[in-house]
Order: sequence, then C-alpha cells, then structure tokens
Amino acid sequence: MYSLEINFLNDRPGIKRTNEKRAKPTLPVGNFTPVYIGVGLGLIFPLLVGVGWWFLQAKNAELEQQVAQLEQENKNLEVQIGSINKIKEETNRIKEQTQSLVSVFDQIRPWSAMLQELRDRIPATVQIQNIRQMAPVAAKEGQQPTNPAGGIEINGVARSFNDVNDFLLVLQQSPFFKPSEAKIVSAELVETPLSNSQTGSASKKTIQMVKYTLQSAMSDVPASELIRELEQKGTVGLVTRIRNLQKTGVIQK
Repeated sequence: MYSLEINFLNDRPGIKRTNEKRAKPTLPVGNFTPVYIGVGLGLIFPLLVGVGWWFLQAKNAELEQQVAQLEQENKNLEVQIGSINKIKEETNRIKEQTQSLVSVFDQIRPWSAMLQELRDRIPATVQIQNIRQMAPVAAKEGQQPTNPAGGIEINGVARSFNDVNDFLLVLQQSPFFKPSEAKIVSAELVETPLSNSQTGSASKKTIQMVKYTLQSAMSDVPASELIRELEQKGTVGLVTRIRNLQKTGVIQK
C-alpha cells in the first residue's frame, strides 16, 4: 500500500522556502555628471595652483633681475652724480676765484690817471708837495673792506684857506674820489721863503702860505664804469683789458 506524506509546514505563511533563489544586489542607476565635475575640479585646482606658483616664481625671478639691474644702474648714476658734483664744485671754486680777481682788477686806479686828474682839477693857487697812498681800512673778521681801493693823502701849500677849500671841493667832484670821505686834515699858516724865479734859489724874503693836508678815499665805483674817464686820462691799457673782459662776459657791461 502506498502512504502519502504531506508536509503542510511549507504551506504555512511566514515560512520561506529554502529552494527559492535569493535576489542579487543591484547598483543604483542615475546621472554621474556631478561626480565627474567634482573629480575634474579636484584635479584641476591643484594643477592651477601649481601653474600659478610656477608663474609667480618666474615673475619673482624676473623682478629680482630687474631690481638688480636697477641697483647697478643706480650705483652707476651715483658715481656719475658724484663726478658731476665734483665738477660743479670745481667750477664754482674757479668762478669764485675769477670773480675775486675781477673784483680786485675792477678796483684798480692807475696812478697815471689819478695824477692826471689832480693836474686837471687843482686850482692855480694850490701846490702839491707830496701824495701818499693809504691802505684800505681793515674790516672786521669775515667781512670785506668797506673800500678795497683805499685812499690818498695830499700835502702841499696854498695861498689862502679859501684855496684849500676850493681844492677840497674839486676833489669831491671827481669821479675817482668819494665825496663823503674827502676832508681837510690840517691847515695852518706858515712862513715860506720866496724863490728866485731865475736862479731857483730861495731868497731871504718869506711869504705866508697855508700848509694843508687833505685826505680822500678812492671811489668804490668799478673801473668798468669809469671807462670814459680813464680813456680821457690816457689809461689805454686798463681800458683795453676791461673791454676784453666785458666781451668774454666776466665783467658785465
């Protein structure tokens, strides 16, 4: 006889069959573009940083080279500027020396011109016995003399005190003397022996004369401004030198 075995356990709900095939896991399917973009940015960013660093290094090296070149040019310019400053100092020193020499030269008063001026202006009643040149008055330390040309002292005799005063007025009118500093130092009556006009010997007779001493400072007007007066007195050499200096521009016209 046949026996039937029926397993109703498999038919019960909640019990899974062991012979059923298990489902395989599957990957989600979707849009991978954001992932690709992220990966691309992750790769590009370091690359950009590297390129930027390389560019900055190259630019920095170029700038350093330019700085070194500019520093070298600056040193060369400093050397040239130093040379130019030395030349300027030497030029200024030469100009100062030249100007000093010109200033002294421009204060020259030839004695020939001075004597001729006195001959032309002295009254007929006044005689000059001696002329002495006076040195300039010493100035204070660090200052120039007030009148580097100095002055003169004139000794002689005149017929009267009025004649001495007339002679003083004549000196004050001369362009070669300073009117404000012309003065009578002394004037006194003295007995002067008369001279024999034929033999030149002194006679026993005497006459009263005024013995005087005059002093006057030389004019501080530059000689370059007295060219006409100097020419009239016959000082051609000095006038020629002054005109040559005027042509070169050392002395202004």
